[in-house]
Amino acid sequence: MSEKMTIKFTVNGIQEKKEAAVGQTLLKFIRDELHLTGTKEGCEIGECGACIVLLDDRPVNSCLILAVELDGKNLVTIEGLSQNGEMDRLQQAFIDHAAFQCGYCTPGMIMSARALIDRKPEPTDEDINEALSGNLCRCGAYQEIREAVKDASKK
Repeated sequence: MSEKMTIKFTVNGIQEKKEAAVGQTLLKFIRDELHLTGTKEGCEIGECGACIVLLDDRPVNSCLILAVELDGKNLVTIEGLSQNGEMDRLQQAFIDHAAFQCGYCTPGMIMSARALIDRKPEPTDEDINEALSGNLCRCGAYQEIREAVKDASKK
């Protein structure tokens, strides 16, 4: 049996205390233990960005972080962006601009963009390209994604 550790953290504004296997990735913990399946499992080596979440307001590849590193931290997943049943302006902008096709990259793209807009409310195209450079869209919807991020930053 694998060794476990009790961790305390905040996820999407809710304080939690849970057991985490010492070698378990944050991605597996989010999906399997917290039952938040919006964070997608892609490459598992930090190359695709599908698993990006915000950890203490910074975008991180949850496949490269251990769950035990969550202890004492604030985690925001794609589910945490909606407030009172209303989508976040980025989520709505992705819909408005058809900035997704298969949708697999969408949660990671939105989380990367959320971190950018929080850090720089009026990003340039270059800022957007840099912020999203760790996210792979297999469908090639990059222009629509860039437009959605620009639109959401204006609101």
